[in-house]
Amino acid sequence: MTAAQAEPGKERRTTRSRPDPARRSRILTAAAELISRNGYHSVALADIGTAAGIVGSGVYRHFPSKDAILVALLERVMDRLEAAATAIVESAADDRSAVTALVRNHVTVAVHDRRILQIYHLEAHSVPGNEFRRLRRSQRHYIEEWVSVVAPLHPGRADADVRVVVHSAIGAIQSILFHHSGLPEGRLGELLRRAAHACLEIEPAP
Repeated sequence: MTAAQAEPGKERRTTRSRPDPARRSRILTAAAELISRNGYHSVALADIGTAAGIVGSGVYRHFPSKDAILVALLERVMDRLEAAATAIVESAADDRSAVTALVRNHVTVAVHDRRILQIYHLEAHSVPGNEFRRLRRSQRHYIEEWVSVVAPLHPGRADADVRVVVHSAIGAIQSILFHHSGLPEGRLGELLRRAAHACLEIEPAP
């Protein structure tokens, strides 16, 4: 084989385009908007591509199916929550400080990633089996991070009781997912943090 014959193959390897992370992010943002507004089963892959400014076939360069987009959306928010919770629990000065930071972080995610959390509540059952089980494991691990710092602040309280108050606190925060209060973000965050701490029966750290 001559050098001239070898060059075309080499050129194909070096010039092959790679998926653009910014385009992938646009697809996920568009999908979150459409799915939260219209429901997962009412949204077509072509609709997501159009909303993201990408031709329908271009979406396949980033996601093999609509299911894959849904999984990526839910994994993104669950991974963010889980990673933050682990970091908070490991680095906090004490349990009360950890609880305060966990509440604050979840409020931030609920306010800023409202659409994705809405989708998690409404559409998680549409996720294929293996991915759904992985999401549920992440969710359980996230709850356990909360339990690990709430339980010591309620000595003598049954483990089941602790889990109820943790779920209640998270539920109080997520009560805004389907309710648009019209409040300024700062005031909304303050009220949600106060409600969560009331559910936990734990005063926030100073």
